[in-house]
Amino acid sequence: MTIPLVDLKAQYRSIKGSIDEAISRVVSRANFIQGEEVTLFERGFAKFCGAEEAIGVSSGTEALRLALLACGIGPGDEVITTPFTFIATVGAISQVGATPVFVDVEPESCNLDTRKIELAITERTRAIVPVHLYGMPVDMDGVTAIARQYGLKVIEDAAQAHGAKYKGKRAGTMGDVGCFSFYPSKNLGAYGDAGIVVTDDPEIAGEIRLLRDHGRREKYEHLRAGANSRLDTLQAAILGVKLGWLSKWNTRRRAIASAYRRLLQDEDLVLFREDSESEAVYHLFVLRTAQRGHLRRVLKASGIDTGIHYPIPLHLQPAFSHLGYQIGDFPESERAAQEVLSLPMYPELTDSQVNQVAEAIKKATLSLKGRAEIVAR
Repeated sequence: MTIPLVDLKAQYRSIKGSIDEAISRVVSRANFIQGEEVTLFERGFAKFCGAEEAIGVSSGTEALRLALLACGIGPGDEVITTPFTFIATVGAISQVGATPVFVDVEPESCNLDTRKIELAITERTRAIVPVHLYGMPVDMDGVTAIARQYGLKVIEDAAQAHGAKYKGKRAGTMGDVGCFSFYPSKNLGAYGDAGIVVTDDPEIAGEIRLLRDHGRREKYEHLRAGANSRLDTLQAAILGVKLGWLSKWNTRRRAIASAYRRLLQDEDLVLFREDSESEAVYHLFVLRTAQRGHLRRVLKASGIDTGIHYPIPLHLQPAFSHLGYQIGDFPESERAAQEVLSLPMYPELTDSQVNQVAEAIKKATLSLKGRAEIVAR
């Protein structure tokens, strides 16, 4: 039997009754835009994060874009971030007219290397966008200390980190703004596109509420040239049901990650480990190996799906060629792009399936050792 990278059908089956009831309730009321489920979910997610405000939006990308705008970021400004993330992080910076400035990652976590941030700051720098990659928190003490020193905004990209903690604080609540995606495969996933912004700043929250709904204060009264970036009521209802399960699902993800590390500890692989001050939520379980292609082929032959997050760092993407970066500018990101491999990870993954994945990996590494011995002879 194939083991998928993510199994959304299994999750739906586990909570089908509650999900179907929530959808039916919205449909029967026919209040599809800005219905009460949106407000209820916003309140629930704000409480979950420990934030004062939560503003539902149409996607994680829009969460980032609107957060940047609400923080006053625009043309002529520079925003520091990582080149090793999904394109939405940097796309949002470009869409508001600002210039992304990259800082390389740490090899241990593939998160932004905070020791290198200060070297990238110029007189045009206005913000830092740390990304809690794979659900592993960034060193936020390092980020916020630099931001305070230089008067910069901090906009957390927590799209993969719903519920992750750094020194007891939830991802998304340590900067000025936190941005989340509810893409279906996320730890908290909608049944389509959706996102949310969290903040303790009432002015930022108010600006995002305006911008997400055509800049509207009252019907046909528009204070800003905003956009249609609202969170659908149907998606809010679905997310409201799932939010009640998120902590349990994250606990299961952590247990699966622990099992992977235990089963694979003797293999010639690099396994990411959270530090003692963090609590990762493993949106993805990622390992590193110079033999990624061979490992993927063996796993595929064994009926096990894998993923690569991400094969091309953003400074080498055609979309950002105008920034002038070259191969070799960010060696850790480039090396990671050649080595990272995502294993199946979702709360419904059984212990038996985890063991099956681990055994297939051991088979692959053993075959490589055999080849090396033949060559050595």
